Amino acid sequence: MLFKERTIMSKNPIEFVESTTIPETIIAHWIGTKVVTPHEGAAATLYDQSRFGEPSGKKIGYALVEALYLIEKEKLTLAEGKKTIDFDTFVKKARKEEPNLWLRYVVYRDLRNRGYIVKTALKFGADFRVYDKGIKPGEDHAKWIIYPVHEGSTTTWYEFSAKNRVAHSTRKRLLIAITDEEDDVTYYEIKWTKP
Repeated sequence: MLFKERTIMSKNPIEFVESTTIPETIIAHWIGTKVVTPHEGAAATLYDQSRFGEPSGKKIGYALVEALYLIEKEKLTLAEGKKTIDFDTFVKKARKEEPNLWLRYVVYRDLRNRGYIVKTALKFGADFRVYDKGIKPGEDHAKWIIYPVHEGSTTTWYEFSAKNRVAHSTRKRLLIAITDEEDDVTYYEIKWTKP
């Protein structure tokens, strides 16, 4: 069996429908840089409701930050072969694939906990694209592209300008998400202005 069932009586940041019986835990497998599960049961419900993962044929693939979030929220159990991987082990192993994983995860988790749908944005040259509340991918375009930055890091004006140009050319707003040592996130929205 790929999942257990339970009845949800209250809403949480993953936005489940009240009083609906839904599968509790998704069983997924880690393959390279993706976490994959069949497109059925809990995985399909979660995708339909909150757009976790990306469907591809009969499977749903999760970015590493998505899988980490779902593991933390106890909505996904990750298997590697016959072993189950816990949150801390996954972070340690996934950092080898994605060195900035924790920085990206802190921003991803903060936005998801605030009720936003967050998707990867590699084709836009950014870390994430974020949809306004109530909007799902496919219904409208993302409102922002986001670049997570640690408060101790530096950037050049050239890099900053390039990020702003990418946002402007894709008709999205640029958000710089600055994280601190306590994993708090501060967002700065950057806009083009004409004098």
